[in-house]
Amino acid sequence: MTLQLGDIAPDFTAESTDGEISLHNYLGDSWGLLFSHPADFTPVCTTELGRVSALKSEFDRRDVKVLGLSVDGLEDHIEWSSDIEETQGTALNFPLIADPDRHIAATYGMIHPNADNTLTVRSVFVIGPDKTVKLSLTYPASTGRNFDEILRVLDSLQLTANHQVATPADWINGQHVIISPTVSDDEAKSKFPNGWESPKPYLRIVSQPDD
Repeated sequence: MTLQLGDIAPDFTAESTDGEISLHNYLGDSWGLLFSHPADFTPVCTTELGRVSALKSEFDRRDVKVLGLSVDGLEDHIEWSSDIEETQGTALNFPLIADPDRHIAATYGMIHPNADNTLTVRSVFVIGPDKTVKLSLTYPASTGRNFDEILRVLDSLQLTANHQVATPADWINGQHVIISPTVSDDEAKSKFPNGWESPKPYLRIVSQPDD
């Protein structure tokens, strides 16, 4: 199965290090970040789970509920969490889903046979409050993810969901944004009364709107 942007994120119920979780109920009206790991007790994954645990307050501030997933079982997850705390200096503080039958991984297209037909690649899914997929990323097993970039994308997704703007290349929260092409100049005058810069008619640069 290949999930496209805008598709409903498939619901599931599974065991995790925080007990049984049903995805849609767990997310409620919040945003969600679901990301997979090739296997437990692997070096890059250990650093990633430690990094996300260290960033927990940043995800909370954005009302994003984080879920990790590996195709190993719950007992391995619990044992691995001790290693994560010992080596990364931060205890696991979000659910790590057990998917030993690979049902969730297969449903979300996390297993790519050309890479490995038994292990998940480093998939990332951002799920909106409407339960649709807003972002999907796939990393090879050898490359750890940049979670500062994922936070940046979350900022952009949340901003652009509430305002008719887009974010330019390398944008970070607080910088100027671009008025969406779907907004006419007349509409823009009421939405952005302080005006904008327009080096080209299709490129209208404006201060970031307040939430």
